[in-house]
Amino acid sequence: MSDTLSYLLMAWLDPSLLGLTALGVLGGIYIGAIPGLSVTMAVSILISFTFSWDINNALALMVGIYVGGVYGGSRTAILLNIPGAPSAVTTAFDGYPLAQRGEAGKAIGLSTVMSVIGGIMGTVVLAGTAPYLSDLSLQFAPRDYFLIAVLGLLLVSSLSGKSLARGIFAVALGATIGLVGMDPVTAQPRLTLGSMELMGGISYVAVMIGLFGVAEALYQLHNLAKVPVKQNVDKIVPPLNMILKFLPLSMRASLIGVIVGALPGTGGDIASLFAYDHAKRSVKNPSRPFGEGAYEGLVAPETANNAAVGGAYVPMLTLGMPGDAVTAVIIGALVIHGLNPGPMLMIETPYIFWFTVGNLALANIFLLIFGLTGIKIFSKIVEVPKAILIPLIVVLCVVGAYSINSNMMDVYWMLGFGILGYWLKVFGFQMGPIILGVILGPMLDESYRQAMSSVGDQGGQFLLSLFTNPLSLILSSVTILVLLSNTPLKGWVLARFKRQ
Repeated sequence: MSDTLSYLLMAWLDPSLLGLTALGVLGGIYIGAIPGLSVTMAVSILISFTFSWDINNALALMVGIYVGGVYGGSRTAILLNIPGAPSAVTTAFDGYPLAQRGEAGKAIGLSTVMSVIGGIMGTVVLAGTAPYLSDLSLQFAPRDYFLIAVLGLLLVSSLSGKSLARGIFAVALGATIGLVGMDPVTAQPRLTLGSMELMGGISYVAVMIGLFGVAEALYQLHNLAKVPVKQNVDKIVPPLNMILKFLPLSMRASLIGVIVGALPGTGGDIASLFAYDHAKRSVKNPSRPFGEGAYEGLVAPETANNAAVGGAYVPMLTLGMPGDAVTAVIIGALVIHGLNPGPMLMIETPYIFWFTVGNLALANIFLLIFGLTGIKIFSKIVEVPKAILIPLIVVLCVVGAYSINSNMMDVYWMLGFGILGYWLKVFGFQMGPIILGVILGPMLDESYRQAMSSVGDQGGQFLLSLFTNPLSLILSSVTILVLLSNTPLKGWVLARFKRQ
């Protein structure tokens, strides 16, 4: 017990580890806030500098950047409608309308507190249930990932605004974009039109920056003469009663974030989508309509994407399987330092597990400190006249798109999707369903084909497998219920139930 406690507090008591964690969180916030500069990229670059470091120092810095980076994406999502990372896409849905109402400071303050709550919850779950959650994640077969992707695509009803038809068109468009490139199963070119540049697919970060950043900048040209909204930055820290009011929702969103984060191949982006949909379905009387500045629409995704950090560490530390791209890079760092990520890690070097748990908790404390400072200056960005702000947004988008692969092709794609996004906005389309399709389309395709292969390409066997495995049965039942809830049949069933 005393050993466990000393491992837990190692990062708290060692000044160098304390400083590296703080530095990582601070750097991560600003890296995450810039579209195109992903946390994965930052941690990957960092590995080359930490070859000769002590493993504890390297892990402390990486954990700090990871925690800060996941949160940082919300800053630009709220202020400029440009999510710094895919996990902040849903934050923009209600965060940006809040900034347009003059509540940017309050929105950033609320997102900071909720991110910390989500991060702490994820850490607690990691410490208490890691072996159990890792066993659960191992039981997920390709058919279950297929069902999760189907369940995710049903979120289109939550993200498509007033027109479901437009939402379905947008999600289909996004899925088509996501399928461009080499077929992951047969390695055959797909939707490439014979172009070598398209063989590697289209980066969904470039799509995201174009659809949210450039499209928004072009759309703002309609309101060039409009006076910038004066931001109210008097009350940045949300009052206690407000936090308590949203605590039940943030707890539920944390659970979603941890579970989704623990599934290998998913991450904070899918977790935040599920959490946003859950908030929209479960909150009957939101502070404002969703999509128009509802606090609940900010609370749920911000809690979930930071809770997913703890979840992503579960399969990494217990099974050696990465929960997302960042933990995949961290596994590489552990191997470089002579460690053996996987089931033996807990037996041979248990201090790594408890050190990581303690370090994650410490990083969230620093996130609260750094997240709540400098907000007044950040919030003033929205008050900059549009004639100055719009060119700056475009420059930021170009830099972000080029930073993805240091390739001008990503910039061209970003600009192309920016123009497409502008016209789609003009005709009343939402950008969320397109990103939903880009993220989940490839996952649906790959998991479906793997599941079909596992049953000998027999459609009947595949359908049967969706209901004969306990886990698949639960997911299939949830999928059917969600599907029914999006149809008029729901009202008919409820009416019959009430009459009885």
